[in-house]
Amino acid sequence: MIFCVEDDNGIRDLMIYTLNSAGFEAKGFTNGSSLFDALKTKTPRLIMLDIMLPGEDGIEILKRLRSNKTTSNIPIIMATAKSTEYDKVIGLDLGADDYLAKPFGMMEMVSRVRAVLRRSEPKDTDKILRVGNLLLNTDEHKVMVGGKQVQLTLKEYDILKKFMENLGRVFTRDQLIQSIWDSDYVGETRTVDVHIGTLRTKLGVCGDYIETVRGVGYRMEEKL
Repeated sequence: MIFCVEDDNGIRDLMIYTLNSAGFEAKGFTNGSSLFDALKTKTPRLIMLDIMLPGEDGIEILKRLRSNKTTSNIPIIMATAKSTEYDKVIGLDLGADDYLAKPFGMMEMVSRVRAVLRRSEPKDTDKILRVGNLLLNTDEHKVMVGGKQVQLTLKEYDILKKFMENLGRVFTRDQLIQSIWDSDYVGETRTVDVHIGTLRTKLGVCGDYIETVRGVGYRMEEKL
């Protein structure tokens, strides 16, 4: 079951219709109050959460979901119509798994839902991670591009592994700092940009897999 929290009736109905047509079961809600009522009896696989809602907005709802032990692990995709990047960054930093900028296409929505579900559902830890011509062997701590080994620093390796384990997920610079560097790191987030720059250079043609999400951060996606 996928819960869609959207106050625009037309958009919400289209989202539910599209998700049902794609093989999912979906249910819609107009506000946070109806969502939390439903969560008392049903735990969805994923929540689509609009930021601009009447009463309690999506950011406040996200905070409540992530602070509650019973809902903290539910995957959440935020939707925002704002032109500013602020809400996207805040949402990701508060624990959203991905975001969609309105107006978004229904097929893009389905693709993002499937990607987030793939990442969030339990799976065995892979020893070999592959993206196109890029291979990372976690047992041997080796990175190969087109069959040739590439020498990375520890931080570059950790960043690459993070991306390859979470294809399609957007990470803000602060999230990368917290997960790759020590939790008490007090340096500038600019260091993330520097490390990703050198990582892209070392990966050559595969460096294009690391995509800059303007004003937000980075993600890795295989180029078709």
